[in-house]
Amino acid sequence: MIGLLIVDDHPVVRDGLRGMFAGDDRFTVLGEAGDGREALAVAATVNPDVILMDLRMPVMDGVSTIRSLKENGSAARVLVLTTYDTDSDVLPAIRAGATGYLLKDAPREELFRAVVAADRGESVLSPSVAGRLMGRLRAPAPDKEPLSQRELEVLTLIARGCSNRETAGKLFISEATVKTHLLHAYAKLGVRDRAAAVAAAFERGLLGRD
Repeated sequence: MIGLLIVDDHPVVRDGLRGMFAGDDRFTVLGEAGDGREALAVAATVNPDVILMDLRMPVMDGVSTIRSLKENGSAARVLVLTTYDTDSDVLPAIRAGATGYLLKDAPREELFRAVVAADRGESVLSPSVAGRLMGRLRAPAPDKEPLSQRELEVLTLIARGCSNRETAGKLFISEATVKTHLLHAYAKLGVRDRAAAVAAAFERGLLGRD
């Protein structure tokens, strides 16, 4: 049996989904939650195989919940089940780690197949979501914002092993300013930490390898 956790802020939706899955012996509903914070607590207790996750919820939204589940080391697969298929909903959910993305108007059998596939680790996307993602892939990639001269100087020193304090001393700026330049560089390079920023800068040919 595939153990499910149903996360949705509407009790009627949760009741409907529970009743739907109760009629199929491949599934068992282990728990329910009405918001993301509650979902994290319940998931830690019941250890579901698949979590059906709404996105727009009070207290803690779906994307933040998916991200927290991954950070907490949860092995559960997250299948987003929502009404919305805009870029602002789809892309953050997938980037956060969702295994699949379905709309709530999906037929019962399609939802069942999606849960089984998600349990196997397979990506499942509703047709409209798949089309939207393909459109994004086919669109020309936007030019990446270039790093400023000061950001390059900071990254060069960081690449040489300098700490923030040492970098500040060499450039005659404050440590706070160094941190600000690093944060701007992270955003432009699409990374989250110093090591990744240096690696990305090398890959783009922005830093010498001497």
